[in-house]
Amino acid sequence: MSTHASPNNNEELHFGASIALPVDRTIEQARLMEELGFEYMGAGEHFMRGRPPGPTHAALPLLAVAAGATERMRVVSSVTLAPFYHPLVLARMTATLDIACGGRLTLGVGVGGEFPMEYENAGINIRQRGRRTDECLDALRKLWTENDVTIKGRHYSLDEAAINPKPVQKPHPPVWVAGRRDAAMRRAVKYGDGWLPYFFSPERYRESVGKIGEFAREEQRDLSNFQWAFFPYITLAPTEEQAARTAAESLGNQYLYGGEFINIVRRYCLLGTPKMCIERLEEYIDAGARYIVFSIAAPREDRRRHLEVIAKDIIPHFRQK
Repeated sequence: MSTHASPNNNEELHFGASIALPVDRTIEQARLMEELGFEYMGAGEHFMRGRPPGPTHAALPLLAVAAGATERMRVVSSVTLAPFYHPLVLARMTATLDIACGGRLTLGVGVGGEFPMEYENAGINIRQRGRRTDECLDALRKLWTENDVTIKGRHYSLDEAAINPKPVQKPHPPVWVAGRRDAAMRRAVKYGDGWLPYFFSPERYRESVGKIGEFAREEQRDLSNFQWAFFPYITLAPTEEQAARTAAESLGNQYLYGGEFINIVRRYCLLGTPKMCIERLEEYIDAGARYIVFSIAAPREDRRRHLEVIAKDIIPHFRQK
């Protein structure tokens, strides 16, 4: 069986962006993004981001609102925290959303872990989040496609379980597995249809493509239809220095990192003018990324401009090739 580990250089590129405007303007943003030509709108989630918690929302309800306001644009959870969901609940919620939006859902999943208090308060052992996710995804794929699912797992058990109706997309909505480590890459091969890393350099993205290819050969998994996604943070400004400081402030507050976060930002984010961001993004595309979902790291009042500049000045560069 061929694994086709490396993405085809001629494969079409796809572009989206995550929620950037306040959530009570989700309809406005979704309609704007569809008008601008974005193919994907993303939303991520946490349940308790810090103590006291920073603002956060649940991904699937926001995506349902966005899908209901649009006709063509796909919606992607970037990401849903799989350990928090019983597979029967997640299967039902995602099937309903996929049906309601006419088959436009991509389910991005991750294990989280940055905020231990959300696990503690949900009664979930944070050290078991990877195994819970593996079991959840295994059951989820079966529930989406089979009519009699019996599983006796360490964390979840199903006895002749089924959902009706099933998702519109066949065999099921694509699953993008997010993460940064080898365990997530193996999860993507075993249970996923795509790979969605974050805070990756182009070099590390290329390494991950190679590793996923190796893991696929071990599993005898065909990767010919695998979707190579990437979640870059982007900050537009007249200079790289100004963009880096803005991004560091925005993301440092979000992830609660210390003062050296500006070095992380410079390594992993798209920063500066549209031309500078294009040049950096080309490195990721050369490394294998084909589905780009931008996340805007900027003050709230500047995010709509970012969406417009990305759509009008950055994406067209790649469409002309």
